[in-house]
Amino acid sequence: MKIGILGATGAVGRQMLECIEERNIDAEEIRLFASERSRGKTLRCKGRELVIDVADENNLAGLDYVLGAVSNAMSKYYRPLIEKAGAVYIDNSSAFRLEEGVPLVVPEINGEDALKHHGIIANPNCSTIITYMALAPINSISRITHVNAVTYQAVSGAGIGGFHELGGQIKALENGEEPEIKVFPQQIAFNCIAEIGSYLDNGYTTEEMKMQNEGRKIMHNDDLKVTCTCVRVPVYRSHSIAVTFVTEQPVAVEDAEKAVAAFKGDVLVKDHVPSPLETSNQDLVYVGRIRKALTNENGLVLWCCGDQIRKGAAANAVSIMEYLSNH
Repeated sequence: MKIGILGATGAVGRQMLECIEERNIDAEEIRLFASERSRGKTLRCKGRELVIDVADENNLAGLDYVLGAVSNAMSKYYRPLIEKAGAVYIDNSSAFRLEEGVPLVVPEINGEDALKHHGIIANPNCSTIITYMALAPINSISRITHVNAVTYQAVSGAGIGGFHELGGQIKALENGEEPEIKVFPQQIAFNCIAEIGSYLDNGYTTEEMKMQNEGRKIMHNDDLKVTCTCVRVPVYRSHSIAVTFVTEQPVAVEDAEKAVAAFKGDVLVKDHVPSPLETSNQDLVYVGRIRKALTNENGLVLWCCGDQIRKGAAANAVSIMEYLSNH
């Protein structure tokens, strides 16, 4: 298997490389691609020094899979080149997620959709992946009709700049200095910002609408109704989501817990409340505080946490590649 990684020097690209090494994927060749300023630099994987290049028609040729960790604009630019090269493109951007004919895949939930690809498969939004990993096993008991979600998203979801901004602001404030605000619309240190993405005409943001639009595609449920509020919080890594949802038929808490506990990729937590800290740097989604909703007899409430760089992005893309190679 020959693998290429677009955006290899970014947080998600580097994590993709780490996942390939951790899972000991049998890669005959790994080619790393980034911007011109990274050309000639190296990253290490499986005991080898891999030289970074700029992707073009020639050096994409012969690859079996290309994992994308670049912007929407760059993904749109490279897609035809990857298609011409004959590789399967697993794209982490949002450029093609809702395009008809492009599978939007979380392997544990709808892995079979990946087999219907026409050269490209989309990786869902990070919060969407984590949320539906928690909901999918309960949906298998009784179809979910409504979801109300509030996300608590780590700063690293905004890229490495978000990570540095939080750390820099904390240091500045501790030293009595004015914090620099560049990545986020307000100070993020010791603060919460209920504003992620750009605003749409309905008053929701692009990030918030992903929970419904992508969720419908992943869950094969065009009638799924979702209300979402996305909040940036001063946490370095791992997203958390509070979810209230309604099923067609009542589901007992005990049955929901059993389903979550048995679902591959989930961890049911009952002896404490899952947190971002304990779910960082691994690929499992922790689910806890499952309880009956007080506003609807068919409603349940849960809390889930997961590493958005790994399960929410890089590890999910690598899992899609593994799923395809095993089928």
